[in-house]
Amino acid sequence: MILLITGNGKGKTTSAIGQAVRAVGDGRRVLMVQFIKGPWRSGEDDAQMLLRPQFKIVKTGLGFVGILGDTLPREEHARAAHEGLAFAYGEIMSGGWDMVILDEVNNAVHLGLLSVADVMEVIRAVPEGVDLLLTGRDAPEAFIEVADIVSEVVEVKHPYQQGQEGREGMEW
Repeated sequence: MILLITGNGKGKTTSAIGQAVRAVGDGRRVLMVQFIKGPWRSGEDDAQMLLRPQFKIVKTGLGFVGILGDTLPREEHARAAHEGLAFAYGEIMSGGWDMVILDEVNNAVHLGLLSVADVMEVIRAVPEGVDLLLTGRDAPEAFIEVADIVSEVVEVKHPYQQGQEGREGMEW
């Protein structure tokens, strides 16, 4: 199956991790490849250690692109995204995982770090028996069309709107 979680609300990655926990509980092996999240620590980094080796997160992104003090050239972000997609493709084809999550891959496409065609090539190559879950805002229509399940997370209210910063254990 191809699953897609998109929308402007908080909870896309969290939902994907919930799906991963469910799959691990059923004896499946899950890999999450994170495309935008950088090298900083988040709660899921520590939590994944409790589910190893059945659940693993690999960060391939260099952090937020063009915001929050990002000083890296866009080309470096694009290179990291392409390397992340190549890594994910190799892992999908390896037979070592029952589910692969491409976390924030939609963002990488929206930002122009990856093309829709590049990601569609990976989607089309997914072998029988491997589920693929894509997350991130601004999902391209092509991803929506090929997905078997599409969920949209809508922001209704968030403390950020009142100027509050993100909180550890909630936003990261």
